[in-house]
Amino acid sequence: MTYRKAEIRPTRPEDEALLFGLARLDRGADERTLDVLEHETTFVAEIDGRPAGYVALVVDADAARVRIDQLFVAPEHEAEGVGRQLLEYAEGFAIAQGAGALDVVAAEDDVRAVAFYRGRGFVPVGDDLFELVLPRT
Repeated sequence: MTYRKAEIRPTRPEDEALLFGLARLDRGADERTLDVLEHETTFVAEIDGRPAGYVALVVDADAARVRIDQLFVAPEHEAEGVGRQLLEYAEGFAIAQGAGALDVVAAEDDVRAVAFYRGRGFVPVGDDLFELVLPRT
């Protein structure tokens, strides 16, 4: 794996069209993707000044949990550590929010996603739901 350091920052309104297009390349973006980019807490990973992926997060009303709604890496940046960096950023964000857990839904038949999350300490807690218990600050 070739590791590339990404700069991670909050998504800006002008990023929306490009990120939607990146998502469309990989898995087919739809109206839900556009809604996520417009309404959820999202962060974009940049390499060489261009978006390489993003993570969209949902914070529960009481901030006890944060859920990863989407984590996407552009196909040309797969296997460069971008997904791991986005996940680490999401963990730090959740801890800063005071959340006790970071959740993600990954279908069991998505072997690659399940292996990715399990390899980073997530454990299954329900049908397709995985949880990472976070340290308390």
